[in-house]
Amino acid sequence: MISLLRTDSSHPDFIGLVKQLDHFLAVLDGEEHAFYATFNTIQSLKHVVVAFDGGIAVGCGAFKHLSQESAEIKRMFVLPDHRGKGIAPLVLKELESWAKELNHTSTTLETGKNNPTAVNLYQRLGYETIPNYGQYIGVANSICMKKNL
Repeated sequence: MISLLRTDSSHPDFIGLVKQLDHFLAVLDGEEHAFYATFNTIQSLKHVVVAFDGGIAVGCGAFKHLSQESAEIKRMFVLPDHRGKGIAPLVLKELESWAKELNHTSTTLETGKNNPTAVNLYQRLGYETIPNYGQYIGVANSICMKKNL
């Protein structure tokens, strides 16, 4: 049974999962990893969800305030041996609910063209591709997406 915990970025299980995420992304992003890493720090994230399976942290995600209307989804990750069990959609839906409770009307995110599994997940869950925003403008490997809540 999967349980979800709303917390912040100081939670030790979140920190541990993000370390594994960063290792995964370093391999996936290759030479571009240093660029992306500058925008993926976890200090002071106030809205974090950690997924547990039998008391073991197996997935996470977070969001931060992007604008008055939009929250930006960050740090989505599920341990490799727990993928395909519906954990990522549960985490993402919890983040969307939390953002909506805080009066955000949409969520946005950035993912990479080299991560088609993530792109497919977001598309299945109602995200549409938008022009790259902020630091991702002009970054050929970035895909930015948005969902109205």
